[in-house]
Amino acid sequence: MSTVPIYVRISEASGLPEISEYRPFRAVVVLDADYSDSWQDEVSRWLVDAGCLYMMAWGPNCGSWDDSVDYAQIQKYPDEPPQADFVMTTWHERETLEEVFWFARFCAHDPYDLIENSLIVHVGTVDRATEFMALYAQAETIVDQEDNRS
Repeated sequence: MSTVPIYVRISEASGLPEISEYRPFRAVVVLDADYSDSWQDEVSRWLVDAGCLYMMAWGPNCGSWDDSVDYAQIQKYPDEPPQADFVMTTWHERETLEEVFWFARFCAHDPYDLIENSLIVHVGTVDRATEFMALYAQAETIVDQEDNRS
């Protein structure tokens, strides 16, 4: 499993890139720009169809992404998804982004240990790859930081 995530910036004004080459993957969806409900549904289907097995949403209204990805999975598999294709979803409205990155690195696993890649899916208009990649790398030390505060 790679510990270096892949940064993907998306916005409603541009098309969604091909990401299925990273299948199976976990995705931290960082909400940093406005978007419509219909585009959110499109992105949720894109994640499910591309091979996302664990989606974590962070930012304004992130709880709606938990539902949106769940609905996309239900649309794809009306009866029940195969166990190996089940997408776990979480939202993190009360955590810092660093805490969500820590969760992605150390807790967001599927029961079959299939997930190989991590994506930072940034819903935004400005490239923040350098900032997010550094924060993701820094998240590994969050437990050490907590221990030092005790």
